[in-house]
Amino acid sequence: MRLLAEGAVSVAGVVVADAKARVEEGAEVSILVPEARPLDVEAEAIPLDVVFEDEFLIIVNKPVGMAVHPAPGTPSGTLVNALLAHAGDSLSGIGGVQRPGIVHRIDKDTSGLLVVAKTDAAHHGLAAQFEAHTAERQYLAVAYGVPEAADPRLRGLKGISFEAGEVMKITSGLARHKSERQKQAVYFNGQGRHAVTRAKVLSRHGTPPVASLLQCQLETGRTHQIRVHLAYAGHGLVGDPVYGGKRKLKSGALSPEAQEKLLKFPRQALHAAVLGVEHPVTGEMLRFEAPIPADMAELLSLL
Repeated sequence: MRLLAEGAVSVAGVVVADAKARVEEGAEVSILVPEARPLDVEAEAIPLDVVFEDEFLIIVNKPVGMAVHPAPGTPSGTLVNALLAHAGDSLSGIGGVQRPGIVHRIDKDTSGLLVVAKTDAAHHGLAAQFEAHTAERQYLAVAYGVPEAADPRLRGLKGISFEAGEVMKITSGLARHKSERQKQAVYFNGQGRHAVTRAKVLSRHGTPPVASLLQCQLETGRTHQIRVHLAYAGHGLVGDPVYGGKRKLKSGALSPEAQEKLLKFPRQALHAAVLGVEHPVTGEMLRFEAPIPADMAELLSLL
């Protein structure tokens, strides 16, 4: 749309500004792509945990507390700041702006794997995989309660079903909450963007169980998807300040130390543990795993 508005698109030699203009079959379309403008963000020499890198892309293990993009609340110290220092001039110029090609994002307080494009070709190739849902993304999450296939409450919730291996599947639309604009919410009947999350119980914690470690598989990648879907199912993430909700644990289910750690965990207990993509240039299949971070490992150990 911006290129149209700037007169950069022409059909048969005539500049076109209307996105709804008809184009006849066989017509010659010319697009003048401007040179990438420098990004108004300073490079910062922030250490990065680089899992893989070549001239086309870089895969990093993002720590807890690092935002992906600069924003009013976090103008510096972000992954983009670090990538500008790390990659120098070898950056993707997506949208006419010289910046690292952020293909997908994870929340500031979620840790784990991200792939970043270093060329336009790599960016487009990776973006196509995420759009087609062919990229593999697995998360580890510590949630309240245990989503059991035998739970009649879960089986009665719209959009929730169970697959082989007691894998809980949540299917819904996701869109901005009608009154709380910073939140996402679950919708049905065609409302919102289609979203599918699968969650499998890896371990149960407490006697009786009050929390569980889940392996979550994203079929789609919407904003806050795992956090919203698990909260909808009644199994919000431990430490989630937005969707987790206040919890009252059964007396004696955990030791006092473990209970305090669980209820006061300082961030959503979510980690992007596995990332698999096809290399957009070489065609090689890339798959990486990032170990669970220390704070979640300590929490599980206490539980």
